Amino acid sequence: MTTMTKIIFVLALILSIVIPFGYFLLSEKQKKASRFKPTLLTNIVCFFATLLISHIFLYGGQVSAASEAAASGTLATGLGYLAAALVTGMSTIGAGIAVASAASAALGAISEDSSIMGKSLIFVALAEGIALYGLLISFTILNSL
Repeated sequence: MTTMTKIIFVLALILSIVIPFGYFLLSEKQKKASRFKPTLLTNIVCFFATLLISHIFLYGGQVSAASEAAASGTLATGLGYLAAALVTGMSTIGAGIAVASAASAALGAISEDSSIMGKSLIFVALAEGIALYGLLISFTILNSL
């Protein structure tokens, strides 16, 4: 990657952060009531514009090392990486759903009776353990490749 490409990536990243934030501050200064939807739209447009620019610069050139990479990697290696990614992703999604349910129920129970805080924290920690188990399995798969 050339230095010009790196500079463009850094500028695109900075602009994708600064433009929506500046738009939000400008609408805050003018006290507009519906300032969140246009700010979110601006943020989404800047993100996908950065993604498009990155795609053009990264994948627009000649592919010369594809035959070497295809010869060195096997189907089992590719499926192993896919399995590790799926294990990590699915376990974290499941843990997020479980923590959301357990934590909200724990907060409701603690607000009624503060003596059950330890028990409710155990349930939240068990739900968080799902993500850790998925990460452990993912590391096991990656070490076996």
